[in-house]
Amino acid sequence: MSVPVHTPMTQFQVIDDCLQIAGIPLTEVVKKTGMTPFYAYDSNLISQRIKYLKKILPADIHLHYAIKANPMQEVVSHVASMVDGLDVASGGELEIALASGMAPGKISFAGPGKTEKELTSAIQAGITLNMESENEMMTISRLGKELKLTPKVAIRVNPDFELKTSGMKMGGGPKQFGIDAESVPDLLPKISPAGLDFQGFHIFSGSQNLRAEAICETHDKTFELALSLCKKLSTPLKTLNIGGGFGIPYFPGETPLDVEKVCDNLKKLLPDVRKKLPDTEIIIELGRYLVGEAGIYVSKVIDRKISRGQVFLVTDGGLHHHLAASGNFGQFIRKNYPVAVGNKMKGAEREIVNVVGPLCTPMDILADKMEMAKAEPGDMIVVFQSGAYGLTASPTAFLSHPAPAEIFL
Repeated sequence: MSVPVHTPMTQFQVIDDCLQIAGIPLTEVVKKTGMTPFYAYDSNLISQRIKYLKKILPADIHLHYAIKANPMQEVVSHVASMVDGLDVASGGELEIALASGMAPGKISFAGPGKTEKELTSAIQAGITLNMESENEMMTISRLGKELKLTPKVAIRVNPDFELKTSGMKMGGGPKQFGIDAESVPDLLPKISPAGLDFQGFHIFSGSQNLRAEAICETHDKTFELALSLCKKLSTPLKTLNIGGGFGIPYFPGETPLDVEKVCDNLKKLLPDVRKKLPDTEIIIELGRYLVGEAGIYVSKVIDRKISRGQVFLVTDGGLHHHLAASGNFGQFIRKNYPVAVGNKMKGAEREIVNVVGPLCTPMDILADKMEMAKAEPGDMIVVFQSGAYGLTASPTAFLSHPAPAEIFL
């Protein structure tokens, strides 16, 4: 029986058995950073991914970046210079987006539980607020009147379908996200009297999907739902955000998303959509897919020990920096991210090892019984696919270890 293996991490070059990041040997990146652990993001890989997408997406699809995937200011500013808009999910992310140089009119704010302080900042900045409930709509209306401004709003729609096989389901069924599709028609007539400038719909169903067929089916249903809702409008729809959901392979046996198949389906759908929505700005919003494969997490081997026949490499990094790679505090079945000895990518000698961090918990695991080059103290462990939902999605205060560095190359 064949054993599932990781998709090769060929996005990075290997020269003299050493991983290269943005054309720089990992050993030199370590010296440049001056510490471990750290995250490193390759600007060239991010640029290549965005250029590739813009080449194969239909010409009139607008590409937006969801900052929550990686909010490092240098990353966001770089991406902002190449995409058509940004989406934020907090007041902190809004500050990052505004500092990136992106025009406020091309920034949207989604997420339940926005505070009045966040809503006020968004209204003053002139960005679009994706409303998650009627209560939120009334709060935005009140704040707009107090500020003597007209807030720009869109309705985040909780569809009556989900993105099948997605790693995280964001729509379909009862959800804290968005307004149920069947409730939207009753809400629409209340928007203008509330003193709000209605922009459009945001329909997001799920994320981290590797099945093109599932994403295509969701796009079919998303446009069908949007067109149905548009029949209840008295004015033309300005924007339609169809969400994202594009995934990247993390675990053994997973294969990359056939994104060209997804784009071909969009090209088939758009002519009919354009007949009915000729002037609507159609947006696709991606995060992980733009930056996830461009990042690595690097820690240094501090100790090498044998316990009852198994090799343990103890590093200075762990779940407090990279929760997802550790298994998110206990997945039902833990799976390994792609992990390697970065300064010995092939290595003359191979072995089965466990890579663990310095925390006082058995869940602090970066690699469980993986084959890699024989490593010694001082060698560098690299976790690939770490450009999204890494540092800021991890419990950095756990056990009060120092925070890792981040570098943008």
